[in-house]
Amino acid sequence: MVEDDDLIREVIEVILQQAGFVVHPAATGAQGVALVKAHRPVVTTVDVSLPDIDGFEVVRRLRTFSDTVVVMLTARVDEVDTLMGLESGADEYVTKPFRARELRARIDALLRRTGHLAPVPVVEEHAPGVDGGGLEIDTARGTVRLGSEPVHLTRTEFALLAALHDARGRPVPKGDLAALLRPEDHGYGGVTEADRRTVEVHVANVRRKLGDSPTHPRFIHTVRGLGYRFERA
Repeated sequence: MVEDDDLIREVIEVILQQAGFVVHPAATGAQGVALVKAHRPVVTTVDVSLPDIDGFEVVRRLRTFSDTVVVMLTARVDEVDTLMGLESGADEYVTKPFRARELRARIDALLRRTGHLAPVPVVEEHAPGVDGGGLEIDTARGTVRLGSEPVHLTRTEFALLAALHDARGRPVPKGDLAALLRPEDHGYGGVTEADRRTVEVHVANVRRKLGDSPTHPRFIHTVRGLGYRFERA
């Protein structure tokens, strides 16, 4: 848990301990990065405003070595800040003030989403002449390889890619993907435009990591007015 406000840090620590987590608190971004390296946590919460480096930079550094589920916590409510958090590699973005039940529900939903994937390795072949490699999605290990190289996706990005692949060529609406990403039970109804925008950011990250062009896609095709479709190259 990376949070510089002493009171908020204590509150979040209690919330997470009551949910059954062992909590390692940090008051600065550098401390948080060091703690993640030392303890390899399943979940990391990161405040945006920190005294040394900001939360966006913390997440970027974490993504160079860790696939921990990242929940950004911030009082900033502008959409641009949300998008910056997701683009830096965060899985979820929660604005303050939040209720204890909401934070726990969002974390629970993230963990359910990343732990309920069918353990069936799947290999998709590239078209000859593209790069001679293949895209391998191993749902048992939660890993992706492109040719001989690993593709480092966040858990949220992997969940989206797996959902698109499992649709077997059928278009998947953005609303369905958004419902996959958000908690079912923390009290807001319906999929919002912001939820769909969040999906777009995550899909853009997946495409970038796969070297997949939105205009000439090999894997993830945009279905205008609906969502996305996965096809082999």
